Order: sequence, then C-alpha cells, then structure tokens
Amino acid sequence: MIFVTVGTSSWDFSRLIKEMDRIAGEIGEEVVMQIGDIEYEPKNAKYFRFTSEEEIEELYRNARVVVAHAGVGCIISALKHNKAIIVVPRREKYGEHFDDHQVDIARELEQEGRITVVWDVKELGKALNDINTNISSDREDRKLVSMLKNYINKLEQSR
Repeated sequence: MIFVTVGTSSWDFSRLIKEMDRIAGEIGEEVVMQIGDIEYEPKNAKYFRFTSEEEIEELYRNARVVVAHAGVGCIISALKHNKAIIVVPRREKYGEHFDDHQVDIARELEQEGRITVVWDVKELGKALNDINTNISSDREDRKLVSMLKNYINKLEQSR
C-alpha cells in the first residue's frame, strides 16, 4: 500500500494529490491518501481529509512506501516506521506554503541519500517505480533524525 499524506496544514497541495490520483488509476497497488482541506476529491484512491493519530500511525505501519510533503513530522514518522519515503516539497511559487522552507529541508535530506525527493510531480510515477523499499538500519535512521533535528535547530536560530 502507498500512503500519501499532506499533513495537517491548511495550505492547498492539490498538485501532489491530483498527480498521485492519476498514478493510482494506472497501478495495481492500493493507494490511501490524507488530502487535508483541498477541494479536489480523488477518483482512483481511497482518501480522507483528517483522522486520529492512531489511524495515521496504522497507515504508516501498513505502508510499503510513504509519499509526503516535506514536513518534518511526516519524514520522522516514515523513518520511525522504517518506511521508504518520497518527499514532494510544497512550493511558495504555487501558493502551497508561505515560504520555501520545505525545499530547504528536502534539499538537505536528499544529500543524505536516505529519502527520495521529487522536485517535479510529473516525475512521481518514475520515483515510485524506482524506489528501493529495502530500508536502512535503525542506526542509520537515528543518525538521519538527529541530523534533521540539528538542521531544524539551525534554521530556528537563523530566523
């Protein structure tokens, strides 16, 4: 199962949901999407807007791959559950966030090589085909989570 999440932000991320819905209509794998407050309703995948933390945790546990915005919470949850993650950063230029901090986070984590970043949603299908679901060790994940926390602290100090 592919779990897609846009987090709890009220910012629209239809760009990701529409592309993932298109892909869901072409593949033989179940896709479950947490879509937030967008108007678009997927036609090829199961979806919900928001749910309990327990249900989200269950979706992370059952996923083969997580596709998410570049929110720190989503990334840490996928790593905590040892799931392969594809990150699509929200972009200011599309009105998906107030700035491009998700671009900065994604760029930093992409250099670590533990997550896959899709910069253009038209490349999402290819990334799903290419994703390696053999997850790194828990030790490597702890190192990445530690690096992510340090990076966030640096961002907060520079503001």
